[in-house]
Amino acid sequence: MTYLMVTGRTVTQGVTVENKTSGEYAEETSTCFMHEFDMLELGLDDQDAILVTGPCGEVVMRAVASVEVEMGTVFVPYGPYANHIIDADTHSTGMPDFKSHEVEIEPTDKEPKTVHKLMEDLGGLAYDR
Repeated sequence: MTYLMVTGRTVTQGVTVENKTSGEYAEETSTCFMHEFDMLELGLDDQDAILVTGPCGEVVMRAVASVEVEMGTVFVPYGPYANHIIDADTHSTGMPDFKSHEVEIEPTDKEPKTVHKLMEDLGGLAYDR
């Protein structure tokens, strides 16, 4: 099904941004907040894995019910999972569009990748601090 994806900051994402390799950061930024009726329509329970396909790729995330998200809209915290599927074009502003991407969402048996694996998929190299 098609949804409008909006991205933004959350308190947890902001607190964990200093350690982007932490499990807490990956957990927060790989969360897709959805209206519970949208989740019911897809047959999803809290924390079920979903495949989110955007304009520039696809990524596996976890669906979490939220009363703060309107039906037909999903919210994803800023981070590598959202960046993996949005268009990098900035229209000469220096900032990509983070507020208006249509995405397809479907249940999946796959697990979300680690932040390291996402970066490796884009050609990056893992490193230890």
